[in-house]
Amino acid sequence: MASPQFDKFRQLLEANRPPGDEVKVASMRRNLDAVGGRFSEGVTGTPAEVGGVPGEWVADAGAVDDAAVLYLHGGGYVAGSVDSHRNLLGHLARAMGCRLFAADYRLAPEHPHPAPVDDAVAAYRGLVAEHGLEPARLAVAGDSAGGGLTMAALLALRGAGDTLPAAAVTISPWVDLEATGDSAVTRADADPMVTAGSLRTIAELFLGEDGDRRDPLAAPLHADLSGLPPILIQVGDAEVLLDDATRLAAKVEAAGGDATLEVWPEMVHVWHGSAGYVPESDQAIARIGEYLRPRLGLR
Repeated sequence: MASPQFDKFRQLLEANRPPGDEVKVASMRRNLDAVGGRFSEGVTGTPAEVGGVPGEWVADAGAVDDAAVLYLHGGGYVAGSVDSHRNLLGHLARAMGCRLFAADYRLAPEHPHPAPVDDAVAAYRGLVAEHGLEPARLAVAGDSAGGGLTMAALLALRGAGDTLPAAAVTISPWVDLEATGDSAVTRADADPMVTAGSLRTIAELFLGEDGDRRDPLAAPLHADLSGLPPILIQVGDAEVLLDDATRLAAKVEAAGGDATLEVWPEMVHVWHGSAGYVPESDQAIARIGEYLRPRLGLR
């Protein structure tokens, strides 16, 4: 049974649920940034560019500097920023004990696919080439569209022959731009944040009217998923995107990879954003730290 704190959080989401499948980019950007919160106590953010990509270094006091996580925010490729994710990023930095580089990659519709993929790849290469970080001490992580972008970045890096990071994490990943999973229907009433219709509308903004909804670097569910590093996939059972996560895990495993799938009962889309207020959010972020730290050689 979900905590009372989560029940209050869910009630707030339901009270502010956008009508129908409406997508208004300007208000989506404004609203996401407004609810992103602030860094938890002791966590700092330092604006920087890595590989020519703007963003912020996010670190808790005492964080080591010889390991890092490249974090790719969600927002449907049309919204989101460091500002929209400050609370999540601060708690994740604390759970990791190393620095995070939160990339402010370019957004559609001004910069459609593949601009976000290009930026994610450039940021990863910058961590290696500019900051001297070994791939064995690096991870890539992201939520929602950032979870899909995490997968796309790994695929692009693999295709180019780059050494891949030690591990990856995807939170509520969006990897099917056509919303074909059963959960698009079976979780439609349970999900207070995402609709299949809004996903299809955002996909058109991301790809353009004539874009390929099955381009593997836009919809990684349709990619060859072999040869990737270990991946932790977290998703809520009340999400329209539930089947994106379950199908992604199954395809990674079928390709001979290592996918750890965690379906969290009753949880909604990227519930991690309420860390510090909702116990389940704290637990999910702590679990990410437990997964990544040993893979990055962190205690």
